[in-house]
Amino acid sequence: MISALSMYGDGLRGGNNAGRRHHARLNDGTSVPLPLERYLNRADATDERLLDGLGGPVLDVGCGPGRHLRALAARGVFALGVDISPVAVELAVGAGGRAMVGDIFDELPAGGRWRSALLLDGNIGIGGSPVRLLARIGALLEDAGELLVELEPPGTSTRSTQARLERDGIASAWFPWARVAAPAIVSIAPASGFRATEIWSLSERWFARLHRNDHGFADGGRRPSRQTARVRSVP
Repeated sequence: MISALSMYGDGLRGGNNAGRRHHARLNDGTSVPLPLERYLNRADATDERLLDGLGGPVLDVGCGPGRHLRALAARGVFALGVDISPVAVELAVGAGGRAMVGDIFDELPAGGRWRSALLLDGNIGIGGSPVRLLARIGALLEDAGELLVELEPPGTSTRSTQARLERDGIASAWFPWARVAAPAIVSIAPASGFRATEIWSLSERWFARLHRNDHGFADGGRRPSRQTARVRSVP
């Protein structure tokens, strides 16, 4: 059976036309679009607005072909992407971005010194455990670090699941994944050492801004109290 990583790489190499044939299937039967066209294109207006004011150095977790890396480089902001897909990293570097093949749970450069991190395009699902993933990213950020995370719309079921990629009747092996609805980040963030300071929607996508919690991580020190994020909608 083909691996999800191989199928994803084939989709990226196939360009926009191939991207239209790919989707993810959750183990409950739900089909989720895989917007390879958006990943392969330049950062759009929504991406650019999201990056406004973001301080470097920036770690882009699951950077894909690097559209955010290119947008940040154009702004003069240092950013490094990390992705387990060699094809994605090749494309990102070929387009002028800085990126490396790696797993977010492996040793990465400049641990504890990143000012900002990105977890976009559904990548909060990586590994199937959002708390573990967020805690790992928190360990890579500086004490006042900031994380921008993309979430599912309100009303989506928040859960750990299994997923696979599908294309033209071909299915990859299953892999662990997770989905997190925007309101759920308020309770998930403190369990991973963050506080959600802002949740907003933009162009029918949902995002949250997380900051390191002064009280530390759930697996070391006192658990922070739940905090309410400011919620807004941007046209």
